[in-house]
Amino acid sequence: MSERRKLFPTAEELRIWRDFIETTEALRSELASRLQDESSLSLSDYAVLLALREAEGHRLRPSELAARIGWQRSRHSHQLGRMERRGMIRREECATDSRGAEVVLTAGGAEAFRDASVPHLRAVRELFVSPLTPDQLAAVEQIAATLRTRLEALGRV
Repeated sequence: MSERRKLFPTAEELRIWRDFIETTEALRSELASRLQDESSLSLSDYAVLLALREAEGHRLRPSELAARIGWQRSRHSHQLGRMERRGMIRREECATDSRGAEVVLTAGGAEAFRDASVPHLRAVRELFVSPLTPDQLAAVEQIAATLRTRLEALGRV
């Protein structure tokens, strides 16, 4: 195998890569559009609300919340500020560490999450689950796990 073939993807590999990226972006865009139209939540809002909903006591340190969602600190800070102004979350002093804060899911945020979940999950089924066979879903799961393992090894996830 030539040195060039070891360093760069083939034309076929690039075609597959591009198809993967374009399809996932189109899927994400459609899910975001539907979520916004049906609930006035962005995918970012939903990600934060989901992480808090699943957290013990519906609260997380900002750094832990950012890590669960996979965001950079600056994006995270701006997103939380917007959600706090809308009454979906609040920041409280951490009970176990007075130097830190916790992000807490409010009743309004919990209600917004509940209201958005049914249409969002319906869209996930329609756009992602239903078009695939059980074998294809299993293959997607395996591919995602392999890619995540690679990114974890690089310290990216």
